[in-house]
Amino acid sequence: MHNALRTVARRAALIPVLCLAPALVPVLSLMSAHADEGDASASATTEYHTSVIAEGLTHPWSLAFLPDGRMLVTERVGRLRLIDPQDGVRDAPVSGVPAVFASGQAGLKDVVLAPDFADTGELYLTYSCGTARANGLCLARARWQDDALQDVQTLFSARPTKRGDAHYGGRIAFLPDDTLVLTLGDGFDYREAAQDMESHLGKTVRLNRDGSIPADNPFVGHDKALPEIYTLGHRNVQGIAFDDRSQRLYAHEHGPRGGDELNLLEPGKNYGWPLVTHGKDYTGARITPYTTLPGFEPPLVDWTPSIAPAGMTQYRGDLFPQWDGNLLVAALAGKRVHRVVLSEDGAQDVESLFAEINARFRDVRTGPDGAVYLLTDSPDGRLLRITPDKP
Repeated sequence: MHNALRTVARRAALIPVLCLAPALVPVLSLMSAHADEGDASASATTEYHTSVIAEGLTHPWSLAFLPDGRMLVTERVGRLRLIDPQDGVRDAPVSGVPAVFASGQAGLKDVVLAPDFADTGELYLTYSCGTARANGLCLARARWQDDALQDVQTLFSARPTKRGDAHYGGRIAFLPDDTLVLTLGDGFDYREAAQDMESHLGKTVRLNRDGSIPADNPFVGHDKALPEIYTLGHRNVQGIAFDDRSQRLYAHEHGPRGGDELNLLEPGKNYGWPLVTHGKDYTGARITPYTTLPGFEPPLVDWTPSIAPAGMTQYRGDLFPQWDGNLLVAALAGKRVHRVVLSEDGAQDVESLFAEINARFRDVRTGPDGAVYLLTDSPDGRLLRITPDKP
């Protein structure tokens, strides 16, 4: 059946791809905009206060919080920035970052501290590596010492390499068994590879922290299947979060025109791209006639029209107790952060937030102080801190 569906899905793809100032300046008080005014959980308006922690960042992509209160921010152009919330961005970028292929959507992506970072100083980076003719996503491990990256090792390189500079995925989530899951995009022009078990494109992979393959991965020992594959059938996963209370792994991905998805990731499952989707091609042509098929996992949430989901966090903190356990999903095209309520039965997008900022949101994180931190996607990107508006 897959061969026949591949024929249906095979269409020509188009590629419509496209001085630092520290501050802690309150800029405005924000009101939430509701995604569904008829939903009771979206009916209570909340007031917010936003402060600018840093600006002048070049397409910032990801944010991590150091134990000493400082922050690391990746810039897509290949720089890692160290930010002090009191003094702003250090002038010189962090040294030791691996060579990055930066073009279009390609560049430096996630930065994530290891769960035992306080003891080991270990952190992980994802980035586009290679050349315009042959590139892919790489995963590196490094040690943080003296405000620099030391002992940098490349642990994983996606294969096969591809041309172009779109759809890399690049998000990391640690699991309780000390393994990590890494998301990989379909490369845009290579979408049928998302169903090819001998390709990393359009997959998530699960690795041990040293880059080796866990023996209990779902496809270990299967003929013509890469043993690191954890899930398949993805387009471009740019948000992932593990809920340590429910022990569930959530991820969202970009659809084409429509068909953005929030999914519950389970080992060995197939999420359908490009054989099953609610989206259409950028030409307006149908990619597939199917929105559901046996053997493919349906999304928990479908965003049609597209919101272009980017980063994602599960909120755990004291400042916004009404959001506890909710997913906050950054949106680029929608210029919102979507609040998604999880339940045993699924998930529901109940509210859109921070529209007044009028920015493309690349990442959203829960800070150790319970505040919500946002990265805006532009050549003059900002790091923002959101707190409740005090009466």
